[in-house]
Amino acid sequence: MSVPTPSLPRRSLPSPNLSLLGKVAVVTGASRGIGQAIAIGYARAGADVAILARDQSRLEDVAAEIESQGRRALVLSADVTDEAAVREAVGRVTAELGGLHVVVNNAGGNSFSVPIATMRPSGWSKTQVLNVDSVFHVSQVALPQLVASGGGSIINVASVAGLQGAPYMAHYAAAKAAVISLTQSLAIEVASRGVRVNALVPGWIATDLTEFLRGDESTEAALLDRVPMKRWGTAEEMVGPALFLACEESSFMTGQTLVVDGGLSAMP
Repeated sequence: MSVPTPSLPRRSLPSPNLSLLGKVAVVTGASRGIGQAIAIGYARAGADVAILARDQSRLEDVAAEIESQGRRALVLSADVTDEAAVREAVGRVTAELGGLHVVVNNAGGNSFSVPIATMRPSGWSKTQVLNVDSVFHVSQVALPQLVASGGGSIINVASVAGLQGAPYMAHYAAAKAAVISLTQSLAIEVASRGVRVNALVPGWIATDLTEFLRGDESTEAALLDRVPMKRWGTAEEMVGPALFLACEESSFMTGQTLVVDGGLSAMP
């Protein structure tokens, strides 16, 4: 005897496009690169956007771009590794923008490559705090606000380095692997509360944070040799995937890792 397929509620039917109209999003690390591109992309999709980073002047420029799309922007100059600063910032989002529906944990990065044998413990620790602790702090503080707004989406930006070994960048690879694991654990914990949690995993993206890799010809050639598309990705190419994870088109998706890497992770 076949089991009848449940009918899909009308409110969940796919819309003609990816829309965040009426939603409020916060994007960390939004002063440049992937975070900046996502924040502006969300505004184009209809969201009001709170942008968080330490660089006030660069945030003001991003805010102007958001407002040029006819959306509200809220500049939050704060350090994502400071729990008290994060708590204050998220409080401002709900107070000034009227809710919170989407959180993009994009803040993070890496600025050096070195063998484990000669790595300074301070370099290891700083990388973990910036890339992992920040995701924990922002997610923990934002979660009650997402639930209060009727549910929402947390998107943790990891890296292809977290999917496989990354020689000379073990500190960064370990941190991003932890972000992916944290994403899966949190997704299971909060699914029943209407909050989805997924990881966006970029490959090698040409931003100022990867200049130290692109500045050395042999290093760059070795990296791109492993990428089937034979090129760097762009920050703008992360906007569509980030928008998909934020909106209703991904409503039955949680605890997943969306890889956008030009085919790198498919290589043997």
